[in-house]
Amino acid sequence: MSGTPPPGDSARVSVFVDVPPAAAWDVFTKETDLWWRQGPRFRIAGMRRGALGFEPGPGGRLFETWGAPPDARTHTVGRILAWEPPSLLELEWRGVNFKPGESTRVTVRFVPRGDGTLVTVHHAGWSALPADHPARHGLQGAAFARMIGLWWGDLLTALREHAAERATGTGPGAPRPL
Repeated sequence: MSGTPPPGDSARVSVFVDVPPAAAWDVFTKETDLWWRQGPRFRIAGMRRGALGFEPGPGGRLFETWGAPPDARTHTVGRILAWEPPSLLELEWRGVNFKPGESTRVTVRFVPRGDGTLVTVHHAGWSALPADHPARHGLQGAAFARMIGLWWGDLLTALREHAAERATGTGPGAPRPL
């Protein structure tokens, strides 16, 4: 065995964000609910309004909460494996339909490029899931990797747009004058 993952095991997506790495990190980790797209394609809460956020630091989590107490629900999407602001975030990813012991890995890198930051998401480990796993939506190999890449591409586009609005003071994440 060569150690090379099979085709379709991962997707890598990058976006240039026109803010320095520390600001890109803050937008990604502290304003997650503001840029992460809504709806059933992107949120476990589906059409219900939920909140998505990070608990910082190794062992922290990416989680989504929805509903009102006492019926509020929370799903842990990922456990943080590496938290190295403003350059590296890594987490164990668990979809809502993952069985115990099933997970993939998401690595996010923030690399300075001129006056901005190249944000790259690498989502890997899909080959550990069964071929008929519901997260695959019936797709295998390159078709599955393409689907995951497009999904992350949509999210990183939203990240870039939110960071630009924040930086220019035109969006909901923009700093407010005192």
